[in-house]
Amino acid sequence: MVSAHRRTASISWVHLLQALVAREGVEQLGLSSRRVAALLGLAPSAVSQYLSGTRVGKGFLAYATDDRARAIARHAVEQLIAGESEGRGATRAILEGAASLAELSESPGRRKVFPGRGADARTAPELRRLAVWMRQRVRAEQVAVTQCMRLAQRARDELTRGLLRQIASDSLRHAEIVASLATYLDQGVSAAFASGITRREVEALIESERKAEAQADSEPARHLDGTMAILIASMEADERKHADLLRGLLDRGFRG
Repeated sequence: MVSAHRRTASISWVHLLQALVAREGVEQLGLSSRRVAALLGLAPSAVSQYLSGTRVGKGFLAYATDDRARAIARHAVEQLIAGESEGRGATRAILEGAASLAELSESPGRRKVFPGRGADARTAPELRRLAVWMRQRVRAEQVAVTQCMRLAQRARDELTRGLLRQIASDSLRHAEIVASLATYLDQGVSAAFASGITRREVEALIESERKAEAQADSEPARHLDGTMAILIASMEADERKHADLLRGLLDRGFRG
């Protein structure tokens, strides 16, 4: 049985930001839809759907006609263009824009409209407080990314740069995860479960990971030291984390 929140034509703050950026970039700044798609890291067909309105939720119009939301989208476009010329990815600009939209929804005097929800939609107070905390966590992770990348630029050896970039990548991924969780909380959803995959498939993946780990020979790594040893340790920590995530998916990720 499909739950009510899955039947709702909802979009996240990230999707809302992408839709606004598509509209602002093409209709107001005169960019081609292909250029906007490249800036957002999306397929051109996705941008076409944003422009035609087939990929936006019920709450889109309230933001598309809001000058403050459009200003956020325009700033995001400018950040994406600047990042493209400087070789930076789009993730940070998109996350910051999405967080700004979420904060705009909480501004005094504004009727609360969440992406994909009706104008009268409300979240429980405790879920809203948790969503606010998560957006603060997103900003903290973004600060960590900036600091790591600054140190990486100053580092003089490739291995130290690689280590710092790995931390920055992890922080950026954490920000993406927390932003996604905040989106669900904004919609009043505090529990989500796996769909489209089966327990048997997860069990097969666990077995594949177990075999790969058993074949890995970590003995040579014990002769390494310094940043070399740290990078090897980080790989082993990732393997342990993967095992924990997959076991958690089996234990708690499926309904029932």
